[in-house]
Amino acid sequence: MATEVKVPTLGESVTEATVGEWLKKPGDAVAADEPIASLETDKVAVEVPSPVDGVLAEFTVELGETVEVGAVIARIEEGAEGKSSSKPAAAKSDAAAKESAKEMEKLPDDGGKDAGKGGDAPTMSPAVRRAVLEHGVDPTTIKGTGKDGRLTKEDVLAAAQSKQSGSKGSGDSAPAPTPSPSPAPASSAKGERREERVKMTRMRQTIAKRLKGAQEEAALLTTFNDCDMTAVIEAREAYKDTFAKKHGIKLGFMSFFAKAAALALKDVPAVNAQIDGDEIVYHDYVDLSVAVSAPNGLVVPVVRSIDQMSFAEIELAIADFGKRAKEGELTMEDMRGGTFTISNGGVFGSLMSTPIINPPQSAVLGLHRIEDRPVAVNGEVVIRPMMYLALSYDHRIIDGREAVTALKIMKEAIEDPMRMLIDL
Repeated sequence: MATEVKVPTLGESVTEATVGEWLKKPGDAVAADEPIASLETDKVAVEVPSPVDGVLAEFTVELGETVEVGAVIARIEEGAEGKSSSKPAAAKSDAAAKESAKEMEKLPDDGGKDAGKGGDAPTMSPAVRRAVLEHGVDPTTIKGTGKDGRLTKEDVLAAAQSKQSGSKGSGDSAPAPTPSPSPAPASSAKGERREERVKMTRMRQTIAKRLKGAQEEAALLTTFNDCDMTAVIEAREAYKDTFAKKHGIKLGFMSFFAKAAALALKDVPAVNAQIDGDEIVYHDYVDLSVAVSAPNGLVVPVVRSIDQMSFAEIELAIADFGKRAKEGELTMEDMRGGTFTISNGGVFGSLMSTPIINPPQSAVLGLHRIEDRPVAVNGEVVIRPMMYLALSYDHRIIDGREAVTALKIMKEAIEDPMRMLIDL
């Protein structure tokens, strides 16, 4: 008896998604609630579980196809026994069979190393598969750190780096044998130029539309300031060990900026407000959207009521979001709402930027890299760790005076963290 696998409810106002990845192949045994596919929505990736125990008989849609809530994407044969990957199920669709064959042909031969595991190659996303081929590593020898032990691109890059380091670390007692030159990939032939077309993911399409919409709808303006990070760096250095021992998390910069932003938004409520039709909605709470990197792009999960949280609670919440974003486990509820955003481009080396607001929010704070620069202090030139701060805002609702004042409050709170403790 075949059981249909349907697209589950994806969240409020979300009616369709794109098939981003098959986590199982036709002929594979699956357990009830075991993920068989990953769907990409406008905001997050959603895994589709098997409703029953059985064998995956076939896919009814193609990879990359757009499907609506309730649509059938696969069928499970209940009570059947899983077949070897070398003998795919008879019910396997032609499209899925060709796709699986192409993928397996691209993988490097494991030389029988994985025979003890049944010879099954690990399930890999297109990005991971490309990394495997580019670096020439054996995916069956790499331990995956993604969800359910799946390989990530970072795992492949780490394995490739380790392989190179190992080849360079041979003993000095005898000269290392000259390796026989391996044939270069056809794509890297001298003088050859190539292009690759990759369809934009649904999340990337949504990001593009929202950011372009923000530019067209809002009256965007950015104000800048610079911030002396000496006090925060000294506080972290003094209390990092005690903080980590007590709370089980490192004391980072983000919690300082989150508390400084909450302080400023309380004093300048327009920066924490939003436009709804012909009305302005003011919030007496701060739900902070924190931009974090995910495999499919930048996402902004929301830390709610951050103005009521301690430094440790903020660090734990942000660390949890970062981990779940990397593993693709963020939910639609995690992304809902938000009254203000902080985006830290400094972790990637950015010196200065003009961030774009995340509608319907009216402002976003951009953080940048810390670097030693000469500054004048009490009439003397000294070297201090400085960071540029950028506050982009919607001029329709926030006046320049309000934006500059809010950013100045944040700067002063970072340069003198005691102000955050006594609410100044």
